[in-house]
Amino acid sequence: MNIPYVIAEAGVNHNGSLDMALELIDAAASARADAVKFQTFKSEAVISRHAEKADYQKNATGSGESQLEMVKKLELDLAAHRRLVERCRQRGIEFLSTPFDLESVDLLVKELQVSTLKIPSGEITNAPLLLKIARTGKPVILSTGMSSLADVEDALGVLAFGYRGGETPGIEAFLESYFSDEGQALLRQQVTLLHCTTEYPAPFGDVNLRAMETLRAAFGLRVGYSDHTEGIAVSIAAAALGACILEKHFTLDRSLPGPDHKASLEPDELEQMVRSVRQVEQALGTGRKIPAASELKNKPIARKSLVALRAIRAGEVFSEENLTAKRPGNGVSPMDYWAYLGTIATRDYDEDQAI
Repeated sequence: MNIPYVIAEAGVNHNGSLDMALELIDAAASARADAVKFQTFKSEAVISRHAEKADYQKNATGSGESQLEMVKKLELDLAAHRRLVERCRQRGIEFLSTPFDLESVDLLVKELQVSTLKIPSGEITNAPLLLKIARTGKPVILSTGMSSLADVEDALGVLAFGYRGGETPGIEAFLESYFSDEGQALLRQQVTLLHCTTEYPAPFGDVNLRAMETLRAAFGLRVGYSDHTEGIAVSIAAAALGACILEKHFTLDRSLPGPDHKASLEPDELEQMVRSVRQVEQALGTGRKIPAASELKNKPIARKSLVALRAIRAGEVFSEENLTAKRPGNGVSPMDYWAYLGTIATRDYDEDQAI
């Protein structure tokens, strides 16, 4: 498995079109992402008729329709999901999707047999959904946008309770599960946290990448990053900070109508991001400070040796006036300079000749 594991977030950038969704899979596979992720939902089960659009949604799609009306047009049915899974299999990329309601959890787990479930930031307080997901026994990727450490701990308590097979849910039962040795072991085994800033696009000043380390220290879990910023710089930085998963929205064309296109990468940018992240992955190395194999050949060229600053005759005393350090570095190390000062030359040396 690649570290970081790169998830190309197609989300709802298919605009309700199966053909466009299939193109998104092809683009993600061509960019060499590890997985492509969609969103699975029944609109009426997720959004009430009274829910307003977010400001970024109004900016992208106008305010003439409700959030429910907007999202309803972005649903994909079971048959479409099956086509997506098959295309992912053909292209050698993992299919992932985020369930936003209880029925969608069953669709993903029972019908499509996904390996992992992604919980979005907006559902981190949705205890019934968290519990349903944990009871599937599937590994979870939990985004933590808009959350405090207390919010994350509460959500982890629900997941721990579900993974343990708890029967009577409630706040006290969740807390007990979270603090139990069994619950902690299950969370370490099953859960990865993603730091996230839930704004589209997220202002760079609000990213707070150092919160990744805060999450890692607070919960002892694997930590990654879900990137909603413009461009690829922050994703690359997150990789350098040790993100084990990177998630990034992408689209076929940022000018397309829809709520998320404007804050998404286009395919060539996604490819560049994946390539850059893989370079960072290679560059992080082991942490041991030793000469790299590729640089050993340059040691004698770049380093210096003790040489005669001017002609020296046998019997002459080595001094600051006749001894210096110059390239190449295949002779006596300049670290021995003071050991030679005051000693007697046993032979003649021409200027620049190695001692």
